[in-house]
Amino acid sequence: MKVIAVNGSPRKDGNTASLLQKALDGAKSVGADTRMVNLYDLNFKGCTSCFACKIKGGNFAGRCAMKDELTSTLEIISECDILFLGSPIYLSNVTGEMRSFLERLIFPSITYNANIASFFKGKVSTGFIYTMNVAEGYMKQNNYEVIFNFNKNYLGKLNGTSEFLLSMDTYQFTDYEKYESSMFDEKHKAEVKEKQFPIDCQKAFDMGARLAGI
Repeated sequence: MKVIAVNGSPRKDGNTASLLQKALDGAKSVGADTRMVNLYDLNFKGCTSCFACKIKGGNFAGRCAMKDELTSTLEIISECDILFLGSPIYLSNVTGEMRSFLERLIFPSITYNANIASFFKGKVSTGFIYTMNVAEGYMKQNNYEVIFNFNKNYLGKLNGTSEFLLSMDTYQFTDYEKYESSMFDEKHKAEVKEKQFPIDCQKAFDMGARLAGI
């Protein structure tokens, strides 16, 4: 079982990366081969609408034709069994790097033919981990779940199961007094970090073990 985690956060040791590592640890606990990719280490662009992936009889059906530092990662993902993705929420959506990655990963699999569900040749199940500074009430009030479900449905184009995990009200700064952040209660944030984040980590571990154990 080959399992890859793609970190869409600029931080390699932040909340998102920690949860992704827990998912990998869970997968490793049932014997999977795991690795982590940090998108902010790569120089790449989003889809350029070249449509090479849609040419009849072309060489790139179901895969992106662009050549840059993301290309090898996409090739590895096409041969893996489980893909974990992680992103903090910036401006009510995933990071720009994660969005560009999703364009390159998913658009080649989307078909404009009525009788074909997907151009993707393999089967990759996915688990998307979202971290966010806001609490659950704000998340629901502002319809973040629409984005999560859109991504879940699009990732279904990889022909596997797709699910997501939410980690909310996260601890954002190491020292809240250094930043303009009076709307946040640092004591409350610290309590969430102490009590809820370990639960989120366990959920990520369990997701990794469950998906890799199927």
